[in-house]
Amino acid sequence: MTQTELGPTLTPELDAPLRPVKRSMLRGWRKRCPQCGAGELMEGYLKVRSTCTSCSEELHHHRADDGPPYLTILIVAHIIGPLMLWFFEAFRPEPLVFVSLFCVGGVSMCLYLLPRLKGVIVGIQWANRMHGFGRTQS
Repeated sequence: MTQTELGPTLTPELDAPLRPVKRSMLRGWRKRCPQCGAGELMEGYLKVRSTCTSCSEELHHHRADDGPPYLTILIVAHIIGPLMLWFFEAFRPEPLVFVSLFCVGGVSMCLYLLPRLKGVIVGIQWANRMHGFGRTQS
């Protein structure tokens, strides 16, 4: 059987030009469209736009799901954990001061990293033509 008899493939075209992954990740970190870098990627705090406002690239294909929260917790915990131990041993602060300081710091870091890491994951998916990003327009 030939490919035309089997039907359309679900994999991206092999002849398609490569998309730069690092540039797409950096644009995602900046919360910009992975294709043009000019349009905003996010509609709100975490909602990805359906299409880019600048180049009209379809962005609704993304499947970020649990990746950004997982990475956020991983990064914040690896920074906050040793910092808490060092701070406690060096200064012996009052418990209320200690908890207040690190709760505010941890939540602030999470709020800063979460949308940026979601943008990075969308950028990776776009660059690798995952989840429908590689389909040609017909």
